[in-house]
Amino acid sequence: MKHAFSLVELSIVLVILGLLTGGILGGQALIRAAELRAVSTEYGRYAAAAMTFRDKYFAVPGDFRDATRFWGWQVNGSNCTTNSSAAVNSAGACDGNGDGTILWDNSGAVSTSREMHQFWRHLALAGLVEGTYTGLAGPTTNSADVVPGTNSPRAKLANAGWGAAQTNCGYGGGCFTTMHIANGYPPYFMFGRQWAGGGNVPGGNVLKPEEAWNIDTKMDDGRPVSGKIIPLYQNSTNLCSTAASATDTSATYLLSSTTVGCSLYFLNAF
Repeated sequence: MKHAFSLVELSIVLVILGLLTGGILGGQALIRAAELRAVSTEYGRYAAAAMTFRDKYFAVPGDFRDATRFWGWQVNGSNCTTNSSAAVNSAGACDGNGDGTILWDNSGAVSTSREMHQFWRHLALAGLVEGTYTGLAGPTTNSADVVPGTNSPRAKLANAGWGAAQTNCGYGGGCFTTMHIANGYPPYFMFGRQWAGGGNVPGGNVLKPEEAWNIDTKMDDGRPVSGKIIPLYQNSTNLCSTAASATDTSATYLLSSTTVGCSLYFLNAF
């Protein structure tokens, strides 16, 4: 004798499947919301750490001329400056040049020391941020190669990380002219995904325009071309805003798009 499920039994199964699906989707949305909230928390933590470093050592992390006096000399090499007689110590650091800026520098070779990478190492050695960072460029591209989790912090948001620099917009098309100031570019944090194959800042797209707008609105002015939060402008492939060019100051976030198309600069961060 053959038996089959009754309509009631089938209905119960469908209800259970629906609840499971809804629970999974709802859980994913909650996780994403928590990751997005963490962006502002992480920014605040790193900005505060940089300011605390300046108050304690009277220097910008990464640019600190006396780092090797405190922590030893990281590696005996021309790219790792020392202004002391410190012995080589793998747990040490490299000195900055003390000019008050963190140069975005892609002029050298991979795996070499640059201030933009020593920035995070100095903060960690000072006990102001968690993690261990190499202070050296990543293994691909050039001396500006940022690898979140290796020479810069990894973000809570999946596949995202942070970078720090000044005096140049970095990689990936450029920035809006509102970033320009009389004496160069303001110091900034960059938030985004590591570029495929290596890259000069973590500027790969990691946010949907609505998510970027949400962060910008909560922390700044909600506009992509003004204030302290500005998305990376990516020329003809720009997917984050309505900007037709890097000088389009009337642009707004492309809120109708559900494509992941944004990475963010946080200006005047330290």
